Amino acid sequence: MADPSPPHCAHGDADGRMRRRALLGLLTVAPVSIAAMVRIGNGDAPGLEPVGPDEGSRDDWRAFAARFIAPEGRVIDTGNGGVTHSEGQGYGLLFAEHFADREMFDRLLAWTRTELRRPTDSLHAWRYRPGAATPVDDRNNATDGDLLIALALLRAGRRWDDESYTTAGSAIGGDILAFCVHEVDGARVLLPAAFGFEHPGRVVVNPSYYVFPALTALALAAPNPAWEALRSDGLRILRRARFGRWRLPPDWVQIDNGSLDTMAPAAGWPARFSWDAVRIPLHLAWAGLTDEPAFWSAAEFWTAPREGGVPAWVDLGTGSVSPYPASGGIAAIAELARAARP
Repeated sequence: MADPSPPHCAHGDADGRMRRRALLGLLTVAPVSIAAMVRIGNGDAPGLEPVGPDEGSRDDWRAFAARFIAPEGRVIDTGNGGVTHSEGQGYGLLFAEHFADREMFDRLLAWTRTELRRPTDSLHAWRYRPGAATPVDDRNNATDGDLLIALALLRAGRRWDDESYTTAGSAIGGDILAFCVHEVDGARVLLPAAFGFEHPGRVVVNPSYYVFPALTALALAAPNPAWEALRSDGLRILRRARFGRWRLPPDWVQIDNGSLDTMAPAAGWPARFSWDAVRIPLHLAWAGLTDEPAFWSAAEFWTAPREGGVPAWVDLGTGSVSPYPASGGIAAIAELARAARP
């Protein structure tokens, strides 16, 4: 079905960069957060098997919820004017499931469905602005947010033996396949949103939107060969879309519509390994894919000695790094990547 609003790409512009920056910081407010994310994939059914948290981390979850989740179940982006994004709701749902906090899970889910659910399908609007005349003024989705929400629902269905969660998560997955996949040279490419990223002669992709544990979980819960194709083709993209001295993936990539071999940092965005792309090694570690070149390139970049510690970004053309250090979220992912080195 058609989206009721015109194409909009704001989650790829300055607002989107602020969103990513704030959420990366939000992920590491509690020391348990990054560790919890990468443990979710363990078990007999990767991505779905419930994993219990360390007992000592429950206080961290309570502190996180008290600081960032409003009473109605809205995850607040404190670094971006108090707005809410589908990505933040997805992370909140994943944490609530991980800590077996069903009351909070249902509160987050109810708000997400009421305020962000699109009227024509199972996807979610990417942004909510409290206090605005129209809080949801753009009904386009953000595919990473939808993947996170779907993963949380599938895990909740398994943890609490509730088929309604599983059905809802599978429905989101079905609409991602229907509206957010583009074919290039026989390969399936995950679009950042239903609209706004397919252009004459090229398609724009954000490699960090490949939430690999979610692709695995959806393949298990709602079997469809398209999920394995998205996963394998996504890894092909990551292996090829690496640039500069450190062979790192950029935040945004443009792919020629005729060939998956023709890639470059996308026009219109800085050619950087930055606030978006830093999630790539996190998603790879979370899915048990730490042998992938993109993971090792990031680990090597973050291990190289330099003054000022971990930089916030690196320019893939010049090799220059940010004049300021990384946020706590990026530093935590860097620590995770360095720890995986032999």
